[in-house]
Amino acid sequence: MHVTIIGAGLGGLTLARVLHVHGIPAEVHEAEASPDARMQGGMLDIHDYNGQLAVEAAGLVDEFRALVLEGRQAMRILDRNGTLLFEKTDDGTGGRPEVMRADLRQLLLDALPPGTVHWGHKATGARTLADGRHEVTFADGSTVVTDLLVGADGAWSKVRPLLTGAVPEYTGEAFVETYLHDADTRHPATARAVGGGSMAANGATPGEQLNAHRERGDTLHAYVVLARPLGWFAAIDFTDPVAAAARIAAEFDGWAPELTALITEAGTDPVLRPHHTLPVGLRWDRVLGATLVGDAAHLTAPNGEGANLAMLDGAELGQALAAHPGDVEAALAEYEEAMFTRSANPVDEAVLLESLFGDGEVPRELFDLMHGGEQAS
Repeated sequence: MHVTIIGAGLGGLTLARVLHVHGIPAEVHEAEASPDARMQGGMLDIHDYNGQLAVEAAGLVDEFRALVLEGRQAMRILDRNGTLLFEKTDDGTGGRPEVMRADLRQLLLDALPPGTVHWGHKATGARTLADGRHEVTFADGSTVVTDLLVGADGAWSKVRPLLTGAVPEYTGEAFVETYLHDADTRHPATARAVGGGSMAANGATPGEQLNAHRERGDTLHAYVVLARPLGWFAAIDFTDPVAAAARIAAEFDGWAPELTALITEAGTDPVLRPHHTLPVGLRWDRVLGATLVGDAAHLTAPNGEGANLAMLDGAELGQALAAHPGDVEAALAEYEEAMFTRSANPVDEAVLLESLFGDGEVPRELFDLMHGGEQAS
């Protein structure tokens, strides 16, 4: 069996690793030129009910635990004035340990045989051949023909059209990402507001939120959330970072300065990340020798589950292929049915909050904030 995976994100690499554990060779084709061609994003909380199951299937539990940043499961909920509404400390027993995405990706890369990943191979299209196999074309003009093609290539997957005509649609909301470096010494008020883990603050109207994580050391990674049309963002010149930051900050006029400093005092240029989604419950008819994992299959707006589900997809697909030697279609059918069922039934908001706060009543303030309003006075 010749397994070709398009995309060296967490889902594709987890699949490749689980296949390797079971003695099944695979090759991964990735558009990026190298593992460090770009920043890999910030921290990820890897959940005990999905992402950690994938880590276990990959045989990397001890290595994963060595990556965990202690104390980062702490959470603070503030209002727009910087008033603390709720705080949860990290006692080390939570089920959502935080790791840097780049570290987790590198762990998976290091656990694969040399040469597994082909860098600088940007897929531009895929087609089904007369014999039922699939051919992938890359930007450099090269091609690869494979018995089993797996699209792990994210929101704008080039493999997805083989299985479904569904395309992502804008959700009406976007992140603007910023970083504050040396925050404890250069921005102490903001560092105190964020605390040792994560912080969320909502405004009086829906669609305006400031989230931040403390990453390694005293780096703060902020996610400025705005519900605006794409045209509104298009009118902002993000090639002029000072003007762009000022325009974004204007939407938070009247907020506490220690919060707006996440925008105005950032040490990096603001980066726009619009949110897109595929239809919830998307399914397709079984296509011989092809399937999808992660965002390529079930893209949703960021909710803390995306990376975890991509890894679980990769792990379960690898395990299914190992459990059905010589019967790829049985393996794909088993994998897809479980994946379809899971993606059609997203984790309920109450369950997410329970995983954050454990047993007992979930704070009223958090429900209020997650629904876009300040705590009632």
